[in-house]
Order: sequence, then C-alpha cells, then structure tokens
Amino acid sequence: MTELLPMLQEFYREKLTSVLRHEAAAVYVAQYDANNTYQYIINREDTQLSWVARTIVELGGEVPSAAAAPDRKPSGKGTAAATPLFDEDARESASFVERWKPKVEAMDNARHRGMLRVILGETLEQQRFFQQASAGRLDLLGRRTECVGKLEGTVMPTRWVE
Repeated sequence: MTELLPMLQEFYREKLTSVLRHEAAAVYVAQYDANNTYQYIINREDTQLSWVARTIVELGGEVPSAAAAPDRKPSGKGTAAATPLFDEDARESASFVERWKPKVEAMDNARHRGMLRVILGETLEQQRFFQQASAGRLDLLGRRTECVGKLEGTVMPTRWVE
C-alpha cells in the first residue's frame, strides 16, 4: 500500500498536466467539431481525475495541487494553428499510455488497476480523436443530421464575454 499512494499521486499529476495542456490548446481550436471534441476530452479527464483523487484521499494521501498552465500559443491561425496542437496531443496521449501501461499492469490491487486501465483506454481514444482532427475529420463525436447543414463561424477563445 505504501507504493500505491505515491504511484497514484504521480499518475494524478501527469493526468492533471494533460488536462491543462488540453485546456490551453482548446483556446486556439476554433472549429466547432474539433473544439467540442476538446471539451468532451477535458470533461472526461476531469471525471478521471476525480476518481484518482478520491482514491488518493481514501488511502490517506493528499491530492497533488494544480501545476501552472502551459503556454501553448501556436504560430498561425485556424487550421495552421490547430493541426500542430492535435499532433502534439496525439503524441502526448500515446506517450502517457506507453509510460503507464506497464506500471498499471504490475499493480496488485485489482480495483485500482481496473480504474487506471479505464483511464488508459480513454486516453487511447483521445489519441484517436486528435489524430482524426489532425487529418481534418469533423465527425469526431458523431455525424450531424442532414437538416442541420454546415455550421458557420467559429468558437470564441474565451468562455464568458461581458
């Protein structure tokens, strides 16, 4: 149990860094479908962090605090700005799974191993989303019905405007 807590805290820190990277990238992804995909991913990661945080607390540990948000200001605008962000996030997702899969598979506790397996599986799904977005796919979260037609405009970089 003494090895489990530091491992979960390290996992939490790395996943939190990933969430902050995705939040920083979403500001520069203006296309509706791609931005909605980032919002979906961020929401799932928030849920995943809550699972790991609850487990850390149950084990008597402290949940690591938030790191500083990374600066991900891309060069260019529109697709020229978004594509490198998608590519970076796809690579980061693959790297995260590659680093953590052996550690997770070596865990003795089946409950915690199962939780982290789910998170790793969803991280692979995120990698696929990023790869598809980089390739220009718009049906990342599903297909729009024909009656909706083509969406015009872009997503604003800030959530609240007064």
